[in-house]
Amino acid sequence: MTTTLTWSDSWYLAPEIALAACAIVLAAVDLLLPKRVNRDVIGWGTLAGLLVAGVLVCWHIHDLHALREAGKDAVHNVLGGSYRVDNFGNLLKLVFLGATALIVLASLGTVREQDVPIKGEFYYLIPAAVIGAMIMASSGDLLTMYVGLELLSITTYVLVAARKRSGRSAEAAFKYVVVGGVASAFILYGMSFLYGVTGSTHLSLIGQSLPGALADSRALLYVAFFLMIAGFALKLALAPFHAWAPDVYQGAPTPVTAFLAVVAKGAAMAMVYRIFLNTAQFAVADRTEVRDDLFLALAVLAAAAMIVGIAGALKQQNAKRLLALSGVANAGVLLVPLALDLTNLHAGLFAEFAYYLTAYVLMNIGALAVLTVVARSSGHEQLSAFAGLYHRAPWTAGAMTALLCSLAGLPVTAGFYGKLYILFATVQTRQYALAAILLGTTVVSYYVYFSFIRQMYMRGGEHEPAVRVTAPAGVVIWLCAAGSVALGVLPKPVLDGVDRLFSLTSDFLAK
Repeated sequence: MTTTLTWSDSWYLAPEIALAACAIVLAAVDLLLPKRVNRDVIGWGTLAGLLVAGVLVCWHIHDLHALREAGKDAVHNVLGGSYRVDNFGNLLKLVFLGATALIVLASLGTVREQDVPIKGEFYYLIPAAVIGAMIMASSGDLLTMYVGLELLSITTYVLVAARKRSGRSAEAAFKYVVVGGVASAFILYGMSFLYGVTGSTHLSLIGQSLPGALADSRALLYVAFFLMIAGFALKLALAPFHAWAPDVYQGAPTPVTAFLAVVAKGAAMAMVYRIFLNTAQFAVADRTEVRDDLFLALAVLAAAAMIVGIAGALKQQNAKRLLALSGVANAGVLLVPLALDLTNLHAGLFAEFAYYLTAYVLMNIGALAVLTVVARSSGHEQLSAFAGLYHRAPWTAGAMTALLCSLAGLPVTAGFYGKLYILFATVQTRQYALAAILLGTTVVSYYVYFSFIRQMYMRGGEHEPAVRVTAPAGVVIWLCAAGSVALGVLPKPVLDGVDRLFSLTSDFLAK
């Protein structure tokens, strides 16, 4: 059966089409501009493209909310159902677009061409990577998801290697390509087994076929799902598949590190949620060993990531590597809502995930933006670069303090309420071991993030150069710090807003 793209379909794909047009136009502009012209103009063009795409996504959210209020299904299936425009995807698209806009804005004036010679390419590859992330969040078919995954992966391979004169960047790019290729192979191999068992790549048809396949192909189902779990664990840098993350994050340009830490990780997490809640949820009404084993594996990965990530960060003196290991622990926290017992599924599953993902975006982008300006003035990325920051740049130190409090999960910040709601969910579903690990690693993380505080307020910085914060970087730092505090002060309106837009049956479960 051949499915054609109609004009109606094109409207629902408008955000992705706008970003693709933006990337093409910016590539042409970069080729035509004289070399002496500062490539920051390409960055501003990228920001404009992200803004247009964000407006179109908001328009789709409004249309779908009107359908839901009218009692209709708040979802549009495009290309035969292989692409779904629903509020699960739309809300995550807004997170990805907002995060990317903050990363691009922070990079303007701070990414130096001697560090990143392909500065123009850096800015017009970003929209292509975001398109991949958006496809991963909205796909209703395994093949479409894989296309989005590879689009995101290939563009980020190039971005990680952007510092062509740096041996460390070359090493990071090589490791990232190898790990990314292995992860993609595991995911694709698992998908192939799932297709072989069910005869379909469409998530809804897979979900319908799996109950019958349990009797004849139980072993193959184990193989399929555990291959995919291993591949996603590599992509998400979940322990024990995380060893590549500190090296890659350290070697990549800091804006690329921020993109990998928040957008690429969020997109992979969205793909995991899509697949497992549309396929493994087949056993909700009838508990099976397969379902129990799968979600036990996810719980073990989440727990291992929280423990290993925080334990590894305890001894780190390099700020980028420390934040990379912090990201490993936070990936475990983001996985916890999915790992909970689906027979006791609570209504706030997606709201908790989306809230903590937003908090994670703000606190990581803000912290890496501060690291960018501090490292530029000090010439290195060690924790000692923050020595005496309170005296050298008091406002920047204050913003960094708010961001660190959110990373540590201290009241009253977004990180605190994000972890608190997830902790309540683990207790509600009687996952007491996960609750204890989440609580314990949060307490230990206070020491990890206090290492920044100690340098900023308790170490002299007389011999350190002054910190010059560019206007775009300053705006991003304070937006992230203010957003982290605002989400902590007003968590309930945000969660209620997500619940009003989101429906489990319409948004998660493909039809």
